[in-house]
Amino acid sequence: MPSPILDYHELQTRRYFLQRSGVGLGAAALAGLLDGDAHGQGEQPSVPHFTPKAKRVIYLFQSGAPSQMDLFDHKPRLRSMFGQDLPDSVRRGQRLTGMTATQDRFPIAPSMYRFARHGRSGTTISELMPHVASVADDLCFIKSMHTEAINHDPAITFLQSGAQLAGRPSMGAWLSYGLGSENRDLPAFVVMISQGSGNPADQPLYDRLWGSGFLPSQYQGVKFRSTGDPVLFLSNPEGIDPATRRRMLDDLARLNQLRLEQSGDPEIRTRIAQYELAFRMQTAVPELTDISREPRHVLDMYGPEVRTPGSYAHNCLLARRLSERGVRFVQLFHRGWDQHANLPRQITGQARDTDQASAALIKDLKMRGLLDDTLVIWGGEFGRTVYCQGTLTHDNYGRDHHPRCFTYWLSGGGVKPGFSFGQTDDFSYNIDENPVHVHDLHATMLHCLGIDHRRLTYRYQGRNHRLTDVHGNVVEEILG
Repeated sequence: MPSPILDYHELQTRRYFLQRSGVGLGAAALAGLLDGDAHGQGEQPSVPHFTPKAKRVIYLFQSGAPSQMDLFDHKPRLRSMFGQDLPDSVRRGQRLTGMTATQDRFPIAPSMYRFARHGRSGTTISELMPHVASVADDLCFIKSMHTEAINHDPAITFLQSGAQLAGRPSMGAWLSYGLGSENRDLPAFVVMISQGSGNPADQPLYDRLWGSGFLPSQYQGVKFRSTGDPVLFLSNPEGIDPATRRRMLDDLARLNQLRLEQSGDPEIRTRIAQYELAFRMQTAVPELTDISREPRHVLDMYGPEVRTPGSYAHNCLLARRLSERGVRFVQLFHRGWDQHANLPRQITGQARDTDQASAALIKDLKMRGLLDDTLVIWGGEFGRTVYCQGTLTHDNYGRDHHPRCFTYWLSGGGVKPGFSFGQTDDFSYNIDENPVHVHDLHATMLHCLGIDHRRLTYRYQGRNHRLTDVHGNVVEEILG
């Protein structure tokens, strides 16, 4: 007989109901569910579906939306159109944010930065990114990204989870679920956050952006902190030695196992696994985060901020160390790109934060033979407008949100090096050739990892869900 005292969560557990509803109906229903939907019951899916080019991903997410036309999407014709109104034939009555919808004019603000061609590929890159320019032949640019979301939170949520509304699993959680980790002592999915020197009041970031949504919580990202223990509660409490901690965990595991057998709640299985991982991480994480033995020339390559925990440069170096230890998905969030005003001053700081370390990561991975099977992704949630938000002068301007077109770059792990795909119009406002949607980026990333995006699914609320929902096409043209 079940215990007469049941908590609310236990009453809501479908497995608990089926297991306690008798041998007949309950057992038959449970067997049917397990047979028809193994993924929805916590079993690993059968992936990869084909031979992968990449084993892991490092996603350098630039939160706040970098201005594509000041960094990578050169539009020289605009210099002669300074201050002119953006033609209605270009704007086409498209949706605007509340921050510029009431402006009387939409004056064109050409980029004030010089651009030049770099490498054998001749890729055109702004003077703001000299270090990234030095690895141009290792990069694959997509200049025709687009999204539906026009405000930060839904746009960032869309890039991370394939949906604008919160509640879906993040892409890292999908990969953790599908592929697991190559290192039993470290999580499959690690997140790090840095604050840029551009806009200090940039949009906040929420833990749900690396959450597991409706997947079991064991697949959510583990956030590394820049102060104290890299992971909360990693150190033993005062007076507790490792042997005592081990005995406590063994006793706790037995109690949790009894509870699991009573309720069938899969989250208890997750809890047991997470306690064990945390115990192993007590040894693995301190070694991982100790960069004192890195060669001087490697530290210098990442720049002067590399020794500052929590900086973008420091996180890029940790991303390499995590990847070479088998962590499946490493995501860096760098805040500060939301530049509605004073863009020249703010974007200069952001570029200084990210340029050298981003390029160093590519070089470092390449030197170690890791770039071929590591997919590196750089980009934000949308682009910025060609027209100025607020007052336009020759040495200052701001740019509003622009979902119609923006730029990403990728490197390694199955994509063509020294290649540019997609083209925008002369105003970097609309896409002229080869549009690439957010769902297409997700489908292509999964393809590089040997996953058919249509087949990595999880059954929830009566239907099979996937990262790309019912959309997405692999961008075959950028694959190497």
